[in-house]
Amino acid sequence: MNVLEGHTMWVIAVAFSTDGKRIVSGSHDHSVRVWDALTGEVLYVLEGHTDSVKSVAFSSDGRRIVSCSDDKSVRVWDASTGETLNMFESPIQFSDGSAFSNDGSQIVIGSADGSVRVLDTSMGEVLNVFEGHTDWVTSVGFSGDRKRIVSGSNDTSVRVWDVLTGEVLNVLEGHADRITSVALSSDGRQVVSGSIDKSIRVWDALTSEVLNVLEGHASSIISVAFSSDGRRIVSGSFDSSVRVWDASPGEVLNVLEGHTDSVYSVAFSSDGRRVASGSGDKSVRIWDALTGEALNVLEGHTEQVDIVSFSKDGSRVVSGSFDKSVRVWDALTGEVLNVLEGHTALVYSIAFLSDDRRVFSGSADGSVRLWDSSTGEVLNLPKGHTEIVRSFAFSGDGRWIASGLFDDSVRVWDASTGEGLCVLEGHTGWIESIAFSSDDRRIVSGSMDNSVRVWDALTGEVLNVLEGHTDWIRSVTFSNDGSRIVSGSNDKSVRVWDAWTGEVLNVLEGHTEWIRSVAISNDGRRIVSVSDDRSVRVWDASTVSRSGDESGLLPSYIREKTVDSTGLHTHTGWLLSPAGEGYLMFVPLDARLPDFANILTMPSSRVPYVDFTGASLGPRWHNCYMTRSS
Repeated sequence: MNVLEGHTMWVIAVAFSTDGKRIVSGSHDHSVRVWDALTGEVLYVLEGHTDSVKSVAFSSDGRRIVSCSDDKSVRVWDASTGETLNMFESPIQFSDGSAFSNDGSQIVIGSADGSVRVLDTSMGEVLNVFEGHTDWVTSVGFSGDRKRIVSGSNDTSVRVWDVLTGEVLNVLEGHADRITSVALSSDGRQVVSGSIDKSIRVWDALTSEVLNVLEGHASSIISVAFSSDGRRIVSGSFDSSVRVWDASPGEVLNVLEGHTDSVYSVAFSSDGRRVASGSGDKSVRIWDALTGEALNVLEGHTEQVDIVSFSKDGSRVVSGSFDKSVRVWDALTGEVLNVLEGHTALVYSIAFLSDDRRVFSGSADGSVRLWDSSTGEVLNLPKGHTEIVRSFAFSGDGRWIASGLFDDSVRVWDASTGEGLCVLEGHTGWIESIAFSSDDRRIVSGSMDNSVRVWDALTGEVLNVLEGHTDWIRSVTFSNDGSRIVSGSNDKSVRVWDAWTGEVLNVLEGHTEWIRSVAISNDGRRIVSVSDDRSVRVWDASTVSRSGDESGLLPSYIREKTVDSTGLHTHTGWLLSPAGEGYLMFVPLDARLPDFANILTMPSSRVPYVDFTGASLGPRWHNCYMTRSS
């Protein structure tokens, strides 16, 4: 999160560039400022207005900025140099609304006298004046094809105009108070409007029919917008919440609200029924994943909570903080069970081992520690770290640790001895997140180089590079069956990938700030994400499917594990086939079959079939194989 400071009076208007890399702001101090959205650095201060700047916007190509001021002027600026390209002056005061057409050739401006004006950005001419509103025009927008304009006014009406003729195509009435924000869908067929009356209305732009009234905000609506595909609407309100409506696929099942600062980390309990979140408000919150109800608030950290994780049995939560401590909590009562101290800098990453007794932590002090969660004793310090540990993960059997470093590499360690096993190199930016697949054969990593990489955990070979995000990857994870990867990025999107082919299965959009953390429930049906927009979102993942596979879920099997004398979980080789089939099988551990494989595959040199009526148990399971007689 960044705090952009520099204006000397109220900031009245802000907008992102299309690529999300820059922010423009207008202020009561008469200036326009352009900021680097990532670093918070001021790139330019655009000066020239002599009164408050009420509205700002980027052109779709990011090359120009338009600003409207109470000095009755509109200015078009070069977004790269800060130079004024054009200025329009009017005897009428402009209101808060302005927008570029998609091609950047025209600007539409709302005025205090109730008129709407269309300006040519290159010639500096007024092309048309649309009259009909009886009060201030507060918001305006173009359709994607530049043929229609929508406007909202303090007269409580919304109007749709023909750009060429200036004719009013429709007057949309129904709101009970002033209109604060309007937008047209990209195809121009629908209008969305937000009002002081706390409601959002979706209209048919051609017939003026009300298609939907979206209610739920507790205060006035400030802003509304369509997603580019027209399937989602996002709204912002004075109630401090952002809501995404009618998202499909990737429907938002819940918005979890309660934190008072940015949410940095989220985790599902193993049964998928609860969510834990850590925030800049120094608290950890436990939520009911189905209802969105806050079950508990865990307080005790003295700085922001950067990372949270559940124990495998869901009874405990572990959290790491900028206060350099690791805390172990009772997930049901909220009681602090232990405070693990020893790190000398902020704690970036934490996790329970599969035995639910030991906790691993990585810190900006360059060290990783293995703790006994009951006693607080340090059990081990992996050797060889010389860089800050940004992220880490355990293999399912607890024998290996993978750590992501600021030197752009991933290192795999022996958890019992602390010895390094291999180094995975290829990323060109810091490693922000890593995870093992459930069969421990693959590692996924997300980096500041905007890519996700899938590695062979034994050889260190790169199996796939997943590209598509346009900014840093903050969080990655495998689905439990190993068929999908979920990633969250600073580009505000969550992506679901085919773990084997690298194909993008879905892009989940709705967050309005960086994604900090993602997780997928054990049954693969839900995805949870947290963002700097202070919201936690639970998505329906069941509609995400592989090409040609309607179910989207590959067959999975249950692997038996035992606990050895050291407390480590070890696979026995016994497998229970997918639900409903009921086959019990033994596969030698050295076969290391991946999760997606058909366990009963036979050599292709013969035409086989499997007769389970004569199946043998134990290592002689293959005795049930017989050759089909021709």
